[in-house]
Amino acid sequence: MKSNRIFAVAALAVLFSAGVQADDAVAPEYTKAFQSSRVRAEVVAEAAQAMRKRSNEPAGSRVSPIRSSLDRAAVRAQTAQALRLGQIPSGEASAI
Repeated sequence: MKSNRIFAVAALAVLFSAGVQADDAVAPEYTKAFQSSRVRAEVVAEAAQAMRKRSNEPAGSRVSPIRSSLDRAAVRAQTAQALRLGQIPSGEASAI
């Protein structure tokens, strides 16, 4: 008895859901007709040209190297001096 009810409910659900199926999302009678001013070959050529110019690198990923007049030891010495003089904040107090 219980299985008959489950089967009947399932059959009714299938029957009712078939009538709910939607038609086109945008019906043709409600859309404006679009007339292109360019031919297909122009659009294809423009797309091909854009693909040739396209780069897979993110913008700004290539940065030109900066040439420094100081050597590594001089930069380390300046950094150590700045830390001693308190010119470079460090620790949790620097976040405030």
